[in-house]
Amino acid sequence: MVHPLTTRRHFLQTAATLAATPWPLLAAENRRPQVAVLFTEFTYRSHAHVILENFLEPYLFNGKQTDPGCDVVALFGDQFPEKEMGREISARYRIPLYDTIAQALCRGGQKLAVDAVLSIAEQGRYPVNELGQQEYPRKRFFDESVAVMRQSGRVVPFFNDKHLSYRWDWAREMYQTARELKMPFMAGSSVPLATRRPPFELPANAKLTKAVAVHGGPLESYDFHGIELLQSIVEARAGGETGVSAVEFFTGEALDKLLTDEGWRPLVDAALIAELGKIPDKLSEVGEENSDPPHALRLHYKDGLQGLVVRVGRSATRWNMAVQLAGENQPRATAYYVGPWQNRNLFKALSHAIQEFCRTAKAPYPVERTLLSTGILEAVLRARRDGKRLATPDLEIAYAPLDFRAMREMGDTWKIVTPEVPQPADIDLLGRNFQPNR
Repeated sequence: MVHPLTTRRHFLQTAATLAATPWPLLAAENRRPQVAVLFTEFTYRSHAHVILENFLEPYLFNGKQTDPGCDVVALFGDQFPEKEMGREISARYRIPLYDTIAQALCRGGQKLAVDAVLSIAEQGRYPVNELGQQEYPRKRFFDESVAVMRQSGRVVPFFNDKHLSYRWDWAREMYQTARELKMPFMAGSSVPLATRRPPFELPANAKLTKAVAVHGGPLESYDFHGIELLQSIVEARAGGETGVSAVEFFTGEALDKLLTDEGWRPLVDAALIAELGKIPDKLSEVGEENSDPPHALRLHYKDGLQGLVVRVGRSATRWNMAVQLAGENQPRATAYYVGPWQNRNLFKALSHAIQEFCRTAKAPYPVERTLLSTGILEAVLRARRDGKRLATPDLEIAYAPLDFRAMREMGDTWKIVTPEVPQPADIDLLGRNFQPNR
């Protein structure tokens, strides 16, 4: 059941009055942060795998050998399917695997005994609800971690992989709880950190009229990435982020009409040209086999901007962006290159950002981006179910962007990890074995 949402005024008033209790962080010490990792499933190429391999070994980031700068000291797994890797990794790296989240955070003791928590609740066998959302236990992982922090009287940085929850009211509660406890909170997608080809930066104080993100993945799970990719660009427009006042879902003839009659097709074409080098005759015939029909999510921002997230074809590495600046005739566009091995190398940049968060207790980009993206996704799925535009006054969430260029992969790694480099069948040791040219 989707619970009623509060009004925007109530949300902002609540957020503004939180943080009454100054919960302390672990006292600063000259040592590497000790990290507990919670995962739903640890299988080959799962999120647990492609994130944690960059915590267990040195890795390549922007062409340089990069030490994680922190140590994984505790693991918790929720499910252990066939061919799972968690137990073997636990034994190989001598990291205890605990039966409960509380035991992992306390490392078998009675009090919080780690400096940061990574929650990777993606993949695994969980129910799918009426909106098509897999009910991953992100909220449960968060709540059980917070319970340990409350009992211990202090907080540590908490990273939540992808969106906050499949339920907007739970996502909002997670955000408000983090503010109340003054708990450093980071979340979100790996995609905004990928290499932009051609290079693309939004001009300072840019005035946008339209923005399009294009992806090639399934409904919901990849739509979230598309929404957050869009947000990572448009949040830096003149005036900052103001929130979303309504959403719509399009497919079939309604999508064709939207693209043709309302001037969206030139932006979609520009985004695809950045990737493919050409304009496809039909979006339903981009080239990949067995792909579902195209669909689009339209976002109406409070300040008048309109955004579109479009699913085209069936390529898991399709991440493209196009924007229309006021006063310019042609859209500006780029394609996000994730490197070889499908999306696996994309997580090196995300791992680097998480490690910086663990060390500094400061999120490199606003968690409000993910909060808003989470709410947009659930609202769009409800609009799809109901077949009509949905007003979202509760998503009129304003926030200021942060410059996160230092967390992005700018491309030097792809001079080393080329398509000819074979993908490791286990943990990637390329960073450990890398010898720079002297």
